[in-house]
Amino acid sequence: MTANNKPVIAYNDLREWLAEAERLGEVRIVRDADWKEDVGLVAEAILRAENGPCVVFEDVQGCPKGFRLLLNMFAGRRRNMTLGFPTELTKWELSDGYREAFLTGRHNIPHEIVETGPIFENILMGDEIDVEKFPSPIWHDKDGGRYIGTGTYSITRDPDDGWLNAGAYRGQVFDKNTVGILMAPGHHGAIHCEKYFKKGEPMPVAMVVGGDPLAFLLGGLEAPYGVFEFDMIGGMRGKPEKMVRGKITGLPIPANAEIVIEGYVHPEKRIVEGPFGEWTGHYAGGAKPCTVIDVKAIYHRNDPILLGVPPMGAGPDEMARYRAVMRSATIKQNMTNAGVPDVQQVWCHEVGGARMFHGVSIKQRYPGHATQAGLIAAQCGGSAYASKYIVVTDEDIDVTSLEALIWAMLTRSDPRESIQIIDNAWDSPADPRIPPEKRMTGDMTHSVAVINACRPFHWRDKFPISNTPTAEIARKARDKFGWLLDGLQS
Repeated sequence: MTANNKPVIAYNDLREWLAEAERLGEVRIVRDADWKEDVGLVAEAILRAENGPCVVFEDVQGCPKGFRLLLNMFAGRRRNMTLGFPTELTKWELSDGYREAFLTGRHNIPHEIVETGPIFENILMGDEIDVEKFPSPIWHDKDGGRYIGTGTYSITRDPDDGWLNAGAYRGQVFDKNTVGILMAPGHHGAIHCEKYFKKGEPMPVAMVVGGDPLAFLLGGLEAPYGVFEFDMIGGMRGKPEKMVRGKITGLPIPANAEIVIEGYVHPEKRIVEGPFGEWTGHYAGGAKPCTVIDVKAIYHRNDPILLGVPPMGAGPDEMARYRAVMRSATIKQNMTNAGVPDVQQVWCHEVGGARMFHGVSIKQRYPGHATQAGLIAAQCGGSAYASKYIVVTDEDIDVTSLEALIWAMLTRSDPRESIQIIDNAWDSPADPRIPPEKRMTGDMTHSVAVINACRPFHWRDKFPISNTPTAEIARKARDKFGWLLDGLQS
């Protein structure tokens, strides 16, 4: 899995990834499922389990023979494999290993345009276009329709300077040649869209709904402005990503993707989208007019695989797991780049969709260090969108443990003295706490609490010592006497 202590990504597309997952023994097959209910029930059964299997749906009712749907990519040992790391690493080791390998001194490799690829095995245009034949399910029982775009990313180009973006924006199926594309304000795809609309032009877009897991993961994170995610992936793999040009828009699309929808987003066309069960565990966004793709072409491989990554909400799920690993790394690197010294750990807790509740541990060096760390952790590029609570504590706390983090907050902070509030911070429409009157005006902002749960700097040497074991003692206890718990229910 590694060469010269560097991660090695052992796959180049979704099919090769699936073969690696099968080698790990973590793939299960479900046949003859009903997309109206069965797929959503499977998602409900497995997606919150840390080590749940990857599920491939075959022979989905009402879909062509050979069309497949893959669910639960980022769990078990395959989550480490997906990022090119040994399977025995903990989630924190995986996150910080990803940061050190790919976010420090990043070297992007530009993508390469090639003439053709497997994605062009089937080219559907005109009357052949039919988005509804793919195994797009109803994920939650109150959803407003089928969603083909959950494990998806859409490629767009800035009309002014030409920079490319791949962003993860969900897509609802409306009819055979219309798919929604929900872009939250401030995200790169929405910025591109606004520029086209101001010119009175439609935005070209290529929505990849079955593709390389790495591209999906990076599409859902905060890449630097002006950087194309596929060039980042090239740097991660150490070779250019091969892409072909869409036959309608000319946009680059991955040559070995499974399914790509190509078309235009028109300024004047919107359709009521949703509701959809969101990552906050609510139907907060409701049903409202949404930009849509007027589909002009569909490309897909033989026996294509649709990638599904639905948010389940109300606790950890697959989406929260991958966000936690990658966003925690991004925020730690953002803080380091901003000059915050001695950041030990950052963890975006899964219970808040890996967006709302972050823990940071530091080794205090000077008065105000904890405040500096908390404010930057709250509003840096990786965390500014939808973060609500930042807890900063000392280096002896494992902030990946929710219990340890809350314990530190309870015992080392004073509510009146230790909490600072940031007003008018960037929020998500998925936040159910946005008041109706603000939502009606489009004011998607909220406050953020920065909680200093460090030992007070000026009397930290007098702070009572902790009786919690050091990491070394805890590990020694587990290794020597952990057998006493064998066979007992947790």
